[in-house]
Amino acid sequence: EGVSRREMSFLLPALVFGGILVGLAAALTVAERLLVNYGVCKIDINDGDRELEVDGGQSLLSALNESKLFIPSACGGRGSCGYCKATVLEGGGPLLPTEAPFLNRAETRSGVRLACQVKVREDMRIKVPADVLNVKQFAATVSSMKTLTHDMVEATFALDEPAEIEQRAGQYVQITAPSPEGPIQRAYSISSPPSDATHVQVVVRLVPDGIGSTYIHNLEEGDEVSFTGPYGEFRLNEEPDVEVVCVGGGSGMAPLKNVILTVLERWPERRCWLFFGCRGESDIFYLEDFQELEKKHPNFKVIYALSEPEGGGGWSGDTGFIHLSVDKHLGSEDPRRQAFLCGPPPMVEAVMKVLETKGLKDEDIFYDEF
Repeated sequence: EGVSRREMSFLLPALVFGGILVGLAAALTVAERLLVNYGVCKIDINDGDRELEVDGGQSLLSALNESKLFIPSACGGRGSCGYCKATVLEGGGPLLPTEAPFLNRAETRSGVRLACQVKVREDMRIKVPADVLNVKQFAATVSSMKTLTHDMVEATFALDEPAEIEQRAGQYVQITAPSPEGPIQRAYSISSPPSDATHVQVVVRLVPDGIGSTYIHNLEEGDEVSFTGPYGEFRLNEEPDVEVVCVGGGSGMAPLKNVILTVLERWPERRCWLFFGCRGESDIFYLEDFQELEKKHPNFKVIYALSEPEGGGGWSGDTGFIHLSVDKHLGSEDPRRQAFLCGPPPMVEAVMKVLETKGLKDEDIFYDEF
């Protein structure tokens, strides 16, 4: 019981040594900031698409943000989310151990780095996705808050500055939320269609102890919010003869709703499916809205499935996991298709296997896991 005198003889030097290392690291960081002057450094982005002049010594992520060029980052630059990837062609220095866990072999070979870990110490050349150059920071006001289920809300933001957003179906924004460690960003898919350029709507499930979801669930009409966007790689095929298949569960509804509304607005006769999984009847939302759209658009089919239906026989729709409904209702002889999936990884994996049996190729499937 307790710590013996012999154990203390080993423990104390280790603690002292650890304290010295921490102190040296802190001293080196302070010394670099105070004593090393890297001057003004130039950053060439995408071979001259944009050129920045920034103060050296800061992280690449900070330098880009200060220049109003926003790349995805959910952890506030602490190197724990792995989202802020950029290809550094020149001037980034060696790959750091803090970056390696977030990069696969192909990314490492091609120079992909975490922008929050790369220091700007000299002129640099980098590449980022072209869409990132169009990302903006928005100030908005909460125009409505709607409770969808016991743990799901729909929040609609009216844009103030800029007053309009140009987005593609299936993209997302990063909303700034307060935290004890300072402002953090959390990604939420846009549920409102691109045709509504003056609003951004999100569907958010409350995550226990979740900083972002707790913040959004406690918003009230009139509150001010800030976010950046749009981000995301979803690309809706604009050929009207390509059938669209949307599959999701929970808060995965947001991008699917955006895609479906876009399809029905632009191509009212286009074939489109919505497969949506819920646990029980109390978790159902938007079903009546989609059923009304189904009546107006004969080529739009809506199928909800409950994995744990309550007793009493109140539910007459599909039961079981949603990939079983996809397999049951989606024929394998139908025309070309494109699929959008959004939900938990096991759901996405199961649905992808079903879609492969229906003839869909990897390039025809877009998915978000959460």
